[in-house]
Amino acid sequence: MLPNRFWAAIRALGGLWGRLAILMFLGVGLAACQQQSVSDSRAYAAISPETLALMKAKGTTPEAPMMIRAFKKESTFEIWKMTDSGEYALLKSYPMCRWSGQLGPKKREGDRQVPEGFYQITPGQMNPHSHYYLSFNVGYPNAYDRAWGHSGGSIMVHGICSSAGCFSMTNKQIGEIYSIAREAFAGGQKAIEMQTFPFHMTPKNLAKFRLDPNMPFWKELKKGDDYFKVAKVPPLVGVCGRKYVFNKQPANPKDKMEASAACPKLVGDPQVEAAAQALEQSDDIAVAKYVAAGTPAVREVYADGGQNPVFAGIYNDVSRPEALVSGPQEVAIGTSAPKAGKAKAEVKLAEVKSAGDTRKVMAKKAVPQPVAVAAVAPAPVSTVAKSTEVAAASQPSRPFYAKLFNWGRPEPKVEAVQPLNIAPTLAVEPDAAQPSASVPLPPVRSAHLTHHKAKAKKTQALLMPSPPAGAVALASADQN
Repeated sequence: MLPNRFWAAIRALGGLWGRLAILMFLGVGLAACQQQSVSDSRAYAAISPETLALMKAKGTTPEAPMMIRAFKKESTFEIWKMTDSGEYALLKSYPMCRWSGQLGPKKREGDRQVPEGFYQITPGQMNPHSHYYLSFNVGYPNAYDRAWGHSGGSIMVHGICSSAGCFSMTNKQIGEIYSIAREAFAGGQKAIEMQTFPFHMTPKNLAKFRLDPNMPFWKELKKGDDYFKVAKVPPLVGVCGRKYVFNKQPANPKDKMEASAACPKLVGDPQVEAAAQALEQSDDIAVAKYVAAGTPAVREVYADGGQNPVFAGIYNDVSRPEALVSGPQEVAIGTSAPKAGKAKAEVKLAEVKSAGDTRKVMAKKAVPQPVAVAAVAPAPVSTVAKSTEVAAASQPSRPFYAKLFNWGRPEPKVEAVQPLNIAPTLAVEPDAAQPSASVPLPPVRSAHLTHHKAKAKKTQALLMPSPPAGAVALASADQN
């Protein structure tokens, strides 16, 4: 109820002015209520019957834990859910409406880069009152980013199809993604792991981008991708020595993993470790075959990011549409790829000892010259390491790589590719942020939490041995 003196003041205005004052007051009040109700209706929107039916078919529920995987080059955004078996299954793959920048990690404020790495999303990072329909913060920068001095923040997944460093979806898509995340938090999940990659970590892509200066960093991301593929659950992520570490803990409970400090002795599940190493070695062999077959080394350059082809020409509200006209351009790195068969690498996998879960790879057979750099890069390139067998500088007019391989006809000079100053390493993230009181989330359903904790515990037993008492847990990334 409003105080009597308020109405007395209105009556004192009299006539038209009094009526206008009342209408203005009621208008402001109604507008405020309408804004709140619209926002809340979006945040509390029910998951569609079609998606609920899909969950049931996949053997999962709305309250089951979830994870996110995003791929920039392919412009796809995936939702995975834990099933009754404790493993994760792909629920939905959404075409991404817009992302900005280039392939590669975000390093500084204002670079328009969409982050790449492993991030944690907590309930407090959900924003039901976003200017971009609905949104949530991905948690950049994480411990890895901070260890490398990367700056910036407020990187979101949101609607409106407009990006300046964010993962931008359509309003309908973010509405459903938000609802799925809301129900997972309501089921008891404390943090959602979000994995973001430049592209799908296939041997073909790794061969294609093998000389990109970001490749040392991308190989770190691939390790986490391998662990997920072999275990079918999100890997435990830590950082030490400025490097990502997956599914490992300090052997000594008194040791800690710190992002910028050297890694202590780490232990993990030997069975999962062997499976991940086997996958890595198999992919390395496949990469070498692609290179031997003539796959050229390139970089992919964008005017300013991209979008999924399904939106081409049909989504008029996209940000910076002029940057999407030409699409990505492939720029060759180094010399042209060797002809198929000229530098063919013949590789052979040795026996995998199932009892010890180890894998050996036989040495490559003799490869005719010129030899590809690091068994991956085509030769010659400007980044070839110096050799003690380089001929003496008796022919100064010839390029160094001609002398290196004793070629008679000089080749045109190739501009040096400067490697990105990124190296793998690892540290512990701070504790996950607690849900904000202003975030409209339904109460935690204790029955579902107990059910999924039991499944998670069973799955975790397959991943790692029980940590020693007092061991430091791998924490989630900062909320921004």
